[in-house]
Amino acid sequence: MDLAIYTLRSLAYAIVDPQYALILTLLAVMFYMQNRKNAFMQRMILGESFNSPLELTLSQIVLGILAGALGSIILTYLGVVFDKNSGIGILFMVSLLLMFYKPRFFCFSYSAALLGIVTIILNSIYASMNMESPLNINVVSLITFVGVLHIIEGILVSFDGDRGAIPVFTNKDGRILGGFALKRHWAIPLALIILMKGTIDTGTVEIANPSWWPLIQGESFKKIMETAVISLVPFYGVIGYSSVTFTSNKKEKVRGSGVGIFLYGLIMILVGQLGDLGLVFQVVGLVLMPLAHEVMLKYQNVLEQRKEPVFVSDEEGISILDVSPNSPAQSAGVKSGDKILAINEEKVVNELHAYKLIKESYLTVDMKIKNRKGSIKNILINQVENKRLGVILVPKVVNDKDMINYDKQSFNDILDKLKNKDK
Repeated sequence: MDLAIYTLRSLAYAIVDPQYALILTLLAVMFYMQNRKNAFMQRMILGESFNSPLELTLSQIVLGILAGALGSIILTYLGVVFDKNSGIGILFMVSLLLMFYKPRFFCFSYSAALLGIVTIILNSIYASMNMESPLNINVVSLITFVGVLHIIEGILVSFDGDRGAIPVFTNKDGRILGGFALKRHWAIPLALIILMKGTIDTGTVEIANPSWWPLIQGESFKKIMETAVISLVPFYGVIGYSSVTFTSNKKEKVRGSGVGIFLYGLIMILVGQLGDLGLVFQVVGLVLMPLAHEVMLKYQNVLEQRKEPVFVSDEEGISILDVSPNSPAQSAGVKSGDKILAINEEKVVNELHAYKLIKESYLTVDMKIKNRKGSIKNILINQVENKRLGVILVPKVVNDKDMINYDKQSFNDILDKLKNKDK
């Protein structure tokens, strides 16, 4: 039977089996709690939340499952295989712990590199004593595994990374810059091929490998596979994305980040194949894995610093940071990054003046808009009763007492300050 069918069967087991379903449920609860905070922050800043916590959570689970299915099929056809004593389960647990303890290193690139290097060291020590190492991991498979994960991460970030973004503002060179804080996680079920010794674990499926399989392993490994028993075993992992931008809109930022992550994944798959040439190339690949990831992040930060801020209000007009979905403004064609020059033929002085003119408009709002390409046009927006116009404006000036340092305060501290401001 086709390898893809076996892979999807194993993945389905990870969803319907009570023990695995409990893991998925716990992840969904954690996502929901975080999304409640994000939705609350959106309401406090914007007056409304663009997405409900339930909607955000469901997309993280459903898209994660679809991405896991794609990733599992790719891994299976490539021939990414781990020994039963590879410690690959530790990799998933370490990544989950890093998500809470050190989000900066919440990525399989770091934990996989650490696991690979520790395995090589242990293998050398135990080999010198003529003993079998407790860890036995195929470095080619490990690096390829990380590459495939980043390919599906790049796809997820490109299509879903902007959901739940929170508007943020910063002061730079005396100007208020508007931007977005982006943070998303996805629950990823993966079916991995495990080289079994002895009996097959409950819930796994023995498969017969085709003559052309595996695609990425050397001839010595293919000879082992001729007599080996392999099984598809489900695991749960979490893929995350976090970024801030002041020089792009949400869609542009996540698409750029997604492409970078996708390319990193492709490079890692290619680098992983060099491991067949010997131990030195395996060590180089493991070291390169986190270093290349850091270079990718650094490059994206450099691009962010070099580009001009997009959302800045000045004497010319008031910048629109974002437009609410399904709002009158969005229906009329107003877009993020546009600049309001005048409302009802009256020049806009600041964001408060703009909101005042909008509020005074009865049926329609005549906006003179300049888009990011420099084109100027008038847009007529029909007011809808009991519904906001749907534009989030960048202020010209923010008082010090209204400033909130998100880096040094916990969510509860920020929440208390926001509540006290309304009293």
